[in-house]
Amino acid sequence: MIDWDKAYAARMERVLTSEIRELQKFMRQPDMILFGGGLPEPALFPTEALTKAYARILGDPAKAKQALQYSDTAGYMPLREYIARYMAKLQVDCKPENIIITAGSQQAIDFLGKLFLSAGDTVLVEAPTYLGALRAFDSYEARYALLPSPFANAVDVKGEDGAKPRLGYVMCDFKNPTGTSFTLAERNRMLDLAAEIDIPLIEDNAYEQLRYSGTPVRPLLSLDAERMGGIENSRVIYTSTFSKIVAPSLRLGWVAAATAIVRKLELIKQASDLAPAFLNQMVLLDVLEEAFGPAHVEKVCALYRGRRDAMLSALEKYMPAGVTWSKPEGGLFIWVTLPKHMDAPALVKRALMDFKVGAISGKSCYGTPPEMNTLRLSFSMVPELRIEEGIRRLGEAIRAS
Repeated sequence: MIDWDKAYAARMERVLTSEIRELQKFMRQPDMILFGGGLPEPALFPTEALTKAYARILGDPAKAKQALQYSDTAGYMPLREYIARYMAKLQVDCKPENIIITAGSQQAIDFLGKLFLSAGDTVLVEAPTYLGALRAFDSYEARYALLPSPFANAVDVKGEDGAKPRLGYVMCDFKNPTGTSFTLAERNRMLDLAAEIDIPLIEDNAYEQLRYSGTPVRPLLSLDAERMGGIENSRVIYTSTFSKIVAPSLRLGWVAAATAIVRKLELIKQASDLAPAFLNQMVLLDVLEEAFGPAHVEKVCALYRGRRDAMLSALEKYMPAGVTWSKPEGGLFIWVTLPKHMDAPALVKRALMDFKVGAISGKSCYGTPPEMNTLRLSFSMVPELRIEEGIRRLGEAIRAS
């Protein structure tokens, strides 16, 4: 028999299973409360609007022929035009040619890793950061260095081998995993740092529409395009998704960037999956134009706002002394910091087995050496009363550890 372990490429040694995916195995256990996944609430999916859109398109012979065929590699032009108009609301002046449709923002991040990284190149990341980005960059044998804090000096930033970093990755709004956001001053300084280091900067804005309090702040791409005289001169590459606000199974996201970047991403997409699913793009646009508006967004935000508030209240009520947590203005996550001596991975296992409550240890969210006393909690899939019970159990597990 073939020894498959010897047949794999060396880079597969760095491709690890997701702790979040492993946690989903426990979802069907009775009385289990899981704060791990960060999946959107299914009750918010616009099922009726999607059903009608599929029927309208597939019931029209001309549209059906188009919808069931391959699409353009960069995506359905009317959808790209819609996104360009949406970006204008974020104060980003761009054209459809600055947009490429991807299979969610995860594919966008993967493609950008493929575009910019060679084996051994260094990516500047926050600590902690989105573990899906780390796993994507791992596939290209990336190394990691800590992205300087917004008010640090960037002069001496180098990778492990002393070489200049090749890429920066950052979330500015309601970050996964911490839920925190950059201020306007911090965003401007981040652009200064990227210019000083002279690297492209990926802005992952997957949660931008999920704001429950506070005042919106302009994206990095908007700020940098204004500095540089337009998107064509900007070093920022913006990614986002419809998964969090419409439905994840449509697998549709986008990149907004200079046309030179979009053209390169088209070549990568041609070699990967040829083109985004035409039917899903047409259905999505139909839903966006017919049923999607401020009322739907507010419905989504109202539900998540209630769950965020319930979790913050429960943390205040049940967490023992020495435990702290973030207080996000939006998104789906709260970051918990335990006392220094505590081992979060061990706590997570004990909480699952003995207290029937699940969380994600922060260990997997670091490209640089991790802090072992951190947890990521998500409130998106748990009703408010269950949130209180789950946090009560988590508090007991912490006290027992």
